Amino acid sequence: MSRVFNFSAGPSILPEVVLRQAADEMLDYKGSGMSVMEMSHRSKVYDNIIKEAEKDLRDLMKIPDNYKVLFLQGGASQQFSAIPMNLMINGVADYIITGQWAKKAYEEAQKYGKANAVASSADKTFSYIPDCSDLPISPDADYVYICHNNTIYGTTFKELPNTKGKILVADMSSDILSQPVNVSDYGLIYFGVQKNVGPAGVVIVIIREDLIRDDVMPLTPTMLKYKTQADNDSLYNTPPCYGIYICGLVFKWVKEMGGLSAMKTHNEKKAAILYDFLDSSDMFKGTVVKKDRSLMNVPFVTGNEELDAKFVKEATAAGFVNLKGHRSVGGMRASIYNAMPIEGVEKLVDFMKDFEAKNK
Repeated sequence: MSRVFNFSAGPSILPEVVLRQAADEMLDYKGSGMSVMEMSHRSKVYDNIIKEAEKDLRDLMKIPDNYKVLFLQGGASQQFSAIPMNLMINGVADYIITGQWAKKAYEEAQKYGKANAVASSADKTFSYIPDCSDLPISPDADYVYICHNNTIYGTTFKELPNTKGKILVADMSSDILSQPVNVSDYGLIYFGVQKNVGPAGVVIVIIREDLIRDDVMPLTPTMLKYKTQADNDSLYNTPPCYGIYICGLVFKWVKEMGGLSAMKTHNEKKAAILYDFLDSSDMFKGTVVKKDRSLMNVPFVTGNEELDAKFVKEATAAGFVNLKGHRSVGGMRASIYNAMPIEGVEKLVDFMKDFEAKNK
């Protein structure tokens, strides 16, 4: 069977060249006589894999020397707890609620201190990014939290909020490596890798060294202390070895594609093909305020639930899979991450045009 065009929001499409290399190395990684899946995380061979992955990520994102890179488990959702446990020194944090994941992080933080929702776009089903130029930032806030790109709702921050000097923490799970990032703008960036980087099971935290402390909340589990992980180079316990290896291959692929500036150009070109069609279509409509549209996740509807369902069914049969929108919003959603080729978006638009003509 030929490969489908996979528009899943995550776990999502990976570069075919990466999958082929992993397949080639499955039984024997570089003459070691074993798979990366079978290797001791304490071995010299694996030590090279994780160190090279970190170096390539640092190169791609131009991560300053005073930031640590941690390869962790538990997915992005576990960081909803780890962040307040490690950073809520005053017991106060401000959250900007632009979707379901930011809302979940905010709700989790309330268990550990005073979490304030200083802005929200819930009033219009998270279809826009609120004005964050003059927020009521708490004077004693330990950090301000955002979800940089909203996978479910298809919005993204084009400008960072004015945190009034407070540390900015960002979940970048669904747009990491899609464009250049000035890491110094943030105290902490984290991302589950299963959207743009690798297989589910790895979360990467990029954290400024002065935020790695011993005096965290007493109830913080040893495994969730950033200091534990930083002091042990992400090897306090067995890390998700194979997932990290795949991430490393993807980092090399992004480098070969020209780095993050080239990726941004590639992603803008892809997204424009789909958004331009949605803006001209009589049947399909995008659901996001234009200025806040994501390059990664494109939700759209016909306005008729039965027609939406018919479209998803016929698209799936034609090899365009995982286009059904998130259960909380319905409709359709095309996730067009780094690894989605332009051809996939072009063919999807051709299919949508044909569907529209046949279902007028």
